[in-house]
Amino acid sequence: MQEQLRPLIAGNWKMNGTGAALEQLAHLKTLLEEAGEIASDVLICPPATLIHRAAQRAEGSPIRIGGQDCHAKVSGAHTGDVSATMLFDAGASHVILGHSERRADHGETSAMVSEKVQAALAAGLVPIVCVGETEAEREQGRANQVVAEQLAQSLPDDFGNTQIIVAYEPVWAIGTGRTPNIGDIAEMHAHMRALLVERFGAAGEAALLLYGGSVKPDNAGEILRTANVNGALVGGASLLANDFFSIIVVA
Repeated sequence: MQEQLRPLIAGNWKMNGTGAALEQLAHLKTLLEEAGEIASDVLICPPATLIHRAAQRAEGSPIRIGGQDCHAKVSGAHTGDVSATMLFDAGASHVILGHSERRADHGETSAMVSEKVQAALAAGLVPIVCVGETEAEREQGRANQVVAEQLAQSLPDDFGNTQIIVAYEPVWAIGTGRTPNIGDIAEMHAHMRALLVERFGAAGEAALLLYGGSVKPDNAGEILRTANVNGALVGGASLLANDFFSIIVVA
């Protein structure tokens, strides 16, 4: 029987926020201080331009700061890219990799994601690897197959030597206000758990499986109470401290 895993509530700010957005981070810090001990870990992944300042603002609080992507190389002639080492140096502890928007907008393959995972681990970052099917793939009955292939190809073989964090984000639910029904979420998370246990053993049992895709204060409780859901990757609702805090406290 799976032991109780401490949930992770992660906020992905995407390409949103300038320095003024750090006031929301400061407000969240205050809310968490007033709440006292909480039952989940908290992570915010702002744009790369804010990581260093966010880490400074979050100091002394339970809030950790992450990046939204990294390059597979440590350094080199890669204009506009940011390496995992740079993220770590800026104050990041985690990094989101393989998000569907990266896969779609930048043509990232699962093999590329795997290389980035290895770079993140080498730099001391904890990767959060995203997987998920499109609406067409779900309608074709291929959701389980697509996610299985993404897991197999996005996770390097030595991933089981560290904390495994996978975020299931059905592409058709991201930013649309639509979410799968609870039964569909439970089925997919059980599917992922079985695949990870088969490949990584005990590390698969201890993996954190996050759900992402239009997570909001009014649906977070039901989602987070679902079997094998060990947290959430939150988009728009993480931009506002009050909304994000409402999700954190129901975990």
